[in-house]
Amino acid sequence: MPAYLIGEVEIADPEGYKEYAKLVPATIAQYGGKYLVRGGAVEAKEGDWNPKRVVVLEFPTMDQARKWYHSPEYGPALAIRLKCAKAKLILVEGVS
Repeated sequence: MPAYLIGEVEIADPEGYKEYAKLVPATIAQYGGKYLVRGGAVEAKEGDWNPKRVVVLEFPTMDQARKWYHSPEYGPALAIRLKCAKAKLILVEGVS
C-alpha cells in the first residue's frame, strides 16, 4: 500500500534551501519515492489553512517512507532543511 509524506514548508533562508533542494531528490528515489507536489500554486478552499509551500511525496509503503526519513542518506539534507526552514510533516497511508 502506498504512503505519502505531506508537508507544509516555510522557507526562512532561500539560499540555504537551494542546497537542500539539490541533495534531497536522489535520497527520495533511493527509497522508491517520488515527488507528486513540490511547491506549486496553492488555492485555499475551506478552513483557515493557507500554506505558502506544500510538498507531497509518494513511497511504495509506509515502511519505505519511514526508512527514507530516518536514513543516513537523507540525514545531511535534513540537517540543512532544519536550519533553513520550518515544516509541518505527516506520513499517511494511501489506498490500495
